[in-house]
Amino acid sequence: MAERGRPRRFDRQDALQKAMELFWRRGYDGASVADLTGAMGINSPSLYACFGSKEELFREAVTLYGETDGSLTRRALCEQPTARGAVEAMLRDNAQAFIRPGRPTGCMVTLAAPTGSAQSDTVCEFLAELRRQAREALADRLARGLRDGDLPAGTDIAALTDFYSTVLHGLSIQARDGAGAETMRAVVDSAMAAWDALVARRIQP
Repeated sequence: MAERGRPRRFDRQDALQKAMELFWRRGYDGASVADLTGAMGINSPSLYACFGSKEELFREAVTLYGETDGSLTRRALCEQPTARGAVEAMLRDNAQAFIRPGRPTGCMVTLAAPTGSAQSDTVCEFLAELRRQAREALADRLARGLRDGDLPAGTDIAALTDFYSTVLHGLSIQARDGAGAETMRAVVDSAMAAWDALVARRIQP
């Protein structure tokens, strides 16, 4: 029999994984501390002792997401040899992952933002900064394509970045609303069909 007062032992990484999935599915506001402790298999004192607070737990969960399920964008931008290939892989890989059976739908960074009180402003800003970083990574990859000759001189990198970032976020919302694989593929097909027209646009003097 365990001694009274001894802290409950648990697998921290497994508990964090379960917290990540709950936050991903329900969002920051929708996952109460009681929900989290139930999913993680721990009690409230253990949660606070190990993770500090609900917000700190959320930040760790989002970091874990970025290292695992949310790493597809970074991989596509780093591994594909052309700018067009990187953008297409980013959209197709995420579109498939957003509706993967047995996992929460959509993108955690896009969908988990709180909508409640001003006390959650720091969480909103944390997620907004991650989205800004993803947008900057896409812009950097397109700028590399310009330097490599994949994109013609004068290509409006900002317009390309805005468009494909918006498509990516839209795919996440479509997935959360129940879109199937056919719909997701059709959206990506349409987005990539627009590539040549977008690349042909030039920055206005």
